[in-house]
This record gives sequence, C-alpha cells and structure tokens, in this order.
Amino acid sequence: MSTILIVDDELSMREFLKILLEKEGHSVFSASDGVNALQIYKKENIDLVITDIRMPNVGGLKLLENIKEIDAGMPVILITAYASPEDAVSAMKGGAYDYITKPFKVDEIKGIVQSALSSVASLSGPGPTEAGSFAGIIGKSPEMLRIFDLIKRIAPTHANVLIHGESGTGKELVAQAIHQLSKASENPFVPITCSAIPENLFESELFGHVKGSFTGAISNKAGLFEVANNGTAFLDEIGELTPLIQTKLLRVLQEREFKRVGDTENIKINVRIISATNKDLEQEVMENRFREDLFYRLAVVPIRVPPLRERKGDVPLLVNHFLKKYAEKFGKEIQEMSSYAIEVLMNYDFPGNVRELENIIERGVALESSNIILPESLTLSMHRKGKLENGPSGHKPNSPSNDLYELGLEDTISRLERNFIEDALQKANHSKMQAAELLKISFRSLRYKIQKYNIT
Repeated sequence: MSTILIVDDELSMREFLKILLEKEGHSVFSASDGVNALQIYKKENIDLVITDIRMPNVGGLKLLENIKEIDAGMPVILITAYASPEDAVSAMKGGAYDYITKPFKVDEIKGIVQSALSSVASLSGPGPTEAGSFAGIIGKSPEMLRIFDLIKRIAPTHANVLIHGESGTGKELVAQAIHQLSKASENPFVPITCSAIPENLFESELFGHVKGSFTGAISNKAGLFEVANNGTAFLDEIGELTPLIQTKLLRVLQEREFKRVGDTENIKINVRIISATNKDLEQEVMENRFREDLFYRLAVVPIRVPPLRERKGDVPLLVNHFLKKYAEKFGKEIQEMSSYAIEVLMNYDFPGNVRELENIIERGVALESSNIILPESLTLSMHRKGKLENGPSGHKPNSPSNDLYELGLEDTISRLERNFIEDALQKANHSKMQAAELLKISFRSLRYKIQKYNIT
C-alpha cells in the first residue's frame, strides 16, 4: 500500500481522486492549497504527490519546487485544466514525473499513478546488475549511478531530453536506455545524425516529400519523424543545425504537426525528442548561434554524460566487457589483462572516451598471441599518456598544461564550473538559494546547471 497526497482547490476533484485511489488500495491525504499540502508532506510518509497547478496561496509549480528541495526523488504529478506549453516546460524542468490535463480518463490517471509508484520502487531496488550493466550501459561509478537513477525517473514521462557529453561517451546508449524503459518501448527508436544531412535535404529527410515536389522526387516518401511516430526520435549532433532548420524544427515541436515537402495536408505526430550534443548549447544560445526557445523545448531534462577520465573506476568493468566481446569475435582464449596493462590504462586520459577504450581492447585482442593482454599490445595516443590532473612535467606553475589545451576551453570551463557549484553548495549546506547568491547567479540558472552536471 502506498501513501498519496492530493492537492487541489476544487473539493469535487479532491474527493473524486481520493475515492478512486482508495479503491486501488492506497492511503490518501488531501489539501486545498500548497501551504497545507507542504505541512502534510513534512509530517507524513508520502510516496506520491498529485497536485493541481493553479491554486490560491501556493500553486502547484511552487509546491513542486518546495518538495524537490526536500526530496529530489519524490514523484510529483501535475494536473491542470488550463494546459499551456509554458506550464508543461516549467513542470518537467522542475522535475515533475508527469503533466496531464483535465478532463482525464480514469484509466489514464490510474496508469500514471501505478507507473510513478513503480519508478519509486525501482529506484529503491537493485540498480545495475552484478556485472555493472544497466540497459546496455556499463558502469558502477557514482557518476553513472546518478545517470541510471535519472533515466529511471524520466523514462516513463514524455519529457524531451538533451544529452550533453564529449564524443565517444555513449550518448546514444543513454538515449536508447530512456526509450527502452519508456511507455513507447515497443514503438520505433529512430536515430538522426543532424550533421550528416545537407540543409537542402534536411526538410525532406525529416518530414518526407510527395512525388514531383522537386527534381529527383520520383515517389512519395515518409520522413523520419513520420517513421518515429508514437516512438522516439534521437537527434544526434543537434548543435550543428543551421538557423533555418532550427526554426522549422521549433515549429514542429510547438504544433506537433508538419507537412511533407510539396504537400498541403498536415500530418499529426506524437514523437518524443531526445537530442544529443558535444557542444555547450547554453553558451551557443548566449552567443546567438542556437535559438533560445528551441533550446528550452529540447532541454526539458538535461543529462550530462561524463568523460571516461572522470569515471576511471569504470575502466576495469569496461575492459572485461570488451575483452569478452572481442575474444569471442576473434575466437581467442584471452580472458584477462595483466595488472601492468590495467595500470597503463588507469593512467591514460582517453581523449576518445569509451569508444577509444573499445578500440584499444579490440586491437589488443587482435594482436595478442598469448592468453593474457600485455602492455605491448596496447596502442595508446602518445601525446595523452599522462594523467590530466598532474599535467606534463616541467610546465610552469599557474599556466595551463598542454593536456588542458588539448582538452579544450569549453570542457575545461565546464569542469571548473562544476567544481565551483559543488563548493558553493557545500558552503551553503546544500541550500540552492544560498548557493546561487554565493555564485551571483539566478536560482533558475543554478538549478539548470545542477541538472546539467548531475550534481547531487
């Protein structure tokens, strides 16, 4: 039996939900506004909150913010009779489990409640398997466990997700995991590499075309969005979109419909958008290279996938996984790596991240003639063999090391920014409001950056 808190200024809605959920075997508390709800929440052991958005005194969005300050993992379902894109974006950015509009069907609310309670159970239950695998992603480091928890929370929702990380970190694996754990898992997952499609063909590729609409259009063709209908469209390298295509994509996200090139008929779609980039899109927005309104549509839930050098504890797990994979592929009896070879890898920075590690192990298995991988079989990038933190010997104090230059200004600044935020939160005893004041940034900006860097 679960304990649910219902918050709505309409008595009839409170009583309807109370009767419905008690028949399902749940214990139910109710409140007429956010002030009373917060008092009940602090006293009782609540498992789920269902709240209206527009209420006197403290509304649903403010209540959501207050609850997330107390318990970031608490599922909160927002309901409203006055649906708006702005409220939906605010709700999902604030960490709401789901956002539904009145009137809703009884089966709909029962299904969402059950899904939300199941997600809580899954968070408190086992995470990755003993082999350190979660939905096809290898990792047991704290950084990856936080991502796994976030995936489990957001997958059942329809919120758009923006995945940020360096090349080779596994952004598409994260996108696939979200899709696999979503309600649309039986429907298509369609990957789209934005940088690989020329601008003059982009509209046709995404939205399709009709016969004769341009030279070479010899038949009708469904676009990738149409193929992904009721499923997930994964827009990789989203930061490479030109301003014109950004505008067209924004219109589709707003209206949830489009026309094939050369057609006059609108096609309705229900597609979840998961995007990925190795750029800092927030910085791109500030420098007017990426539309701010599109950014907020895409980044309802931001996820940062850390580079491999920030989760070195996962290297042995990944090595074992790739060893088994390529020993089987090449028909070899290799089952382990020498301790010195492991040490060499642990002292390496992996500029190409997990993709580079897989390439190193594949090459090592192919070259090794014994039943154990030796250091001589490892081919590493010569200019990146030292630890990033130590820098090259003899570099001047207070000056950037060569490794930092190779890392790049954007990623170096990201690491510094994360460190500043963590330090400010510690000094402020994890009060986000005080930390924002220390950092001299807005509370909203701090909250976004905390989500972006998966800071807990």
